[in-house]
Amino acid sequence: MAFPQHADYVIIGAGIHGMSSAWRLAEKLKEKGEEVEGRIVILDKTGIAAGASGVACGVVRNNYFQPSMRKLMAHSVNVWESDPEGLSYHPVGYMQISSESMRADVTSIYEQQQAIGYESTFIEGEQASTDYMKGYFADWRAQGITSVLHEKRGGYSNQTKTMYALADKVDKLGVRLITGVEVKGFVSDSGSCAVNAVETDKGNISCEQIIIGAGPWARDFWNMLDLPKQIDITQPNGDVAKGVDMWRFWQLEEGVLQVDPAIMHTNDGVMPPVIHVDTDAPLHSTVDGSLITEEMWGIYYKPDWHFGGVQGGASPYKVETPVDKVAIDPYGPSSPEFVSGPEFAHMWVSALAHCQERFADTMPKYHKEPSGGIGCFTPDSFPVFDHVRENVAMIADSNHGWKMIGVGHLMADEILGEKQDLLDPFRMSRFETGDLHPVSNSPYPWS
Repeated sequence: MAFPQHADYVIIGAGIHGMSSAWRLAEKLKEKGEEVEGRIVILDKTGIAAGASGVACGVVRNNYFQPSMRKLMAHSVNVWESDPEGLSYHPVGYMQISSESMRADVTSIYEQQQAIGYESTFIEGEQASTDYMKGYFADWRAQGITSVLHEKRGGYSNQTKTMYALADKVDKLGVRLITGVEVKGFVSDSGSCAVNAVETDKGNISCEQIIIGAGPWARDFWNMLDLPKQIDITQPNGDVAKGVDMWRFWQLEEGVLQVDPAIMHTNDGVMPPVIHVDTDAPLHSTVDGSLITEEMWGIYYKPDWHFGGVQGGASPYKVETPVDKVAIDPYGPSSPEFVSGPEFAHMWVSALAHCQERFADTMPKYHKEPSGGIGCFTPDSFPVFDHVRENVAMIADSNHGWKMIGVGHLMADEILGEKQDLLDPFRMSRFETGDLHPVSNSPYPWS
């Protein structure tokens, strides 16, 4: 099939956001009785799920301290639940298990979940929390836990299966997906804020609307559009931080323990919720008993037959390389620089053993192949969903991406003329007005 010279809608990135946007656009056009064939094109320089969507843990949760994130997540969980089998989604629920330093934050999350009708159970107190966890896992032994927020919705999905299911879904709707095409720039008329065409290594495609959902490559597309590399940020108290880098990178720490996933079954022999533990209890090595950290630490984990074991991760760390010099390619496990190493493996498996006795002697089972990737973050570590040029919308997810399958739907609706209030807290204008997202006590920059 010949390379297209025009498409009404050009979507850049064949990850979770690009596929979600195309899915919704195509469905809405069909609902209006309009033709889809030839009007929507997805471009990706590599292939389906070649970026962050291909290495994502796949966790779906509502657990956010920020009210706007919580509402957005509830919308996205609805999308996951709309076709769980088709999206390879496992609605097993999610547990936020925390020490006293986070109890007030988690209490607030629970109260706001109740306010929006999101089903969850909240357990408070050290003994009550231990008893609740032992009701699921007889070998539970994490110390100093004083609250458990159990979200009855949420869970996880098998990312590669999900992405290929989405690719099949949009193909049947008439969307054309073109891989192996690299976007090199954008063409505009002199003095115009609108983009007339997308420049690629296979030729130009003229277009009416563009959606960029490029995950870690957000920095590069931002630069192609000649948008500011540094911005001023008004703090909630009115102070202004000047010349702050628009983008920064964090190394994402994830891995797999190669054991039978059924090792994670609950006392009743069923699939457990996704487990997330944040605690300030001292963490000691499961190998030699040495102290790993006395600082706040966090892990998450789940059984996963797709990965062939127990899969999860820990808190990320900042990439100190100057932002314009960070090499995003090759991405993920192929990167010579940004992958999870032995220190992560030691910490994560030790943390598993801290939480559950069944993991006490499993260090030799850690999958030693490279894993993880890097995420491109905004100055406040929360997403930017906005129209950055007259006809260019950007989904810059700040590494919240996988669970946010609903964002592409919202952006598609907005492009078709229906303004979406759920996206308002994530506009670029928040940095100027000081309407920033509140910060929690979590060890994660995005919670």
